[in-house]
Amino acid sequence: MTETSTKYALVTGGSRGIGRAVCVRLAHMGYHVLINCVSRYAEARETLAQVQAAGGSGEILPFDVSNREQTAKVLEAWKDTHPEAYIEVLVNNAGIRRDNLLALMPAEDWDAVLSTALGGFYNVTQPLLQPMLTHRYGRIVNMASVSGLRGTAGQTNYSAAKGGIIAATKALAQEVARRGVTVNAVAPGFIRTDMVDGLDEDSLRKTIPAGRFGEAEEVAALVGFLASREADYITGEVVSINGGLY
Repeated sequence: MTETSTKYALVTGGSRGIGRAVCVRLAHMGYHVLINCVSRYAEARETLAQVQAAGGSGEILPFDVSNREQTAKVLEAWKDTHPEAYIEVLVNNAGIRRDNLLALMPAEDWDAVLSTALGGFYNVTQPLLQPMLTHRYGRIVNMASVSGLRGTAGQTNYSAAKGGIIAATKALAQEVARRGVTVNAVAPGFIRTDMVDGLDEDSLRKTIPAGRFGEAEEVAALVGFLASREADYITGEVVSINGGLY
């Protein structure tokens, strides 16, 4: 397969959880998957192994999405080594939690959560956008959260970051729709990954009409659809996947 015929997708935070499941889904869809991580190289290598086991191809692209200079340097280097290609699917999945009541929240926990989710959205999306516009095709899927839709006590920083992602999704979608680029957000509820470690699953399950936590593969299936050509007329949307938790 030549470089011009290879389709490239980048998944930030792709080493585990929802990000890993999305990488595997995109591999099934024929994409060469760029698996972003910061330091979890062993987990990223496992994601790559699963991508290859799915019959796909990929590579690990390490950088910290919250570090603008580092992100720009890595993405520019990738462009230099792939002059005839572009990343046509971007899944902004990287995110962290630093839960606390706002009255007790250290400033560094506020900054870390917003700089990863919201700063990371800008740092990664902005340099990849122009090639999508030039080629008149692109798919951007942003990982939001039920916390960004309704707010969650003890997660003011996380709710603010994900609420900002939702607003940015709606705004950017209007800017780029005429050039064939769609921008959508996925808002998961409680999904069985290490992001929910430490939560009381038994009590939380009672608040979910479906009566269970979701699976990462279910979120990945939704992301895969929004990243496909079948979703060409869907943009600026926030799709909840939460078992009826509103």
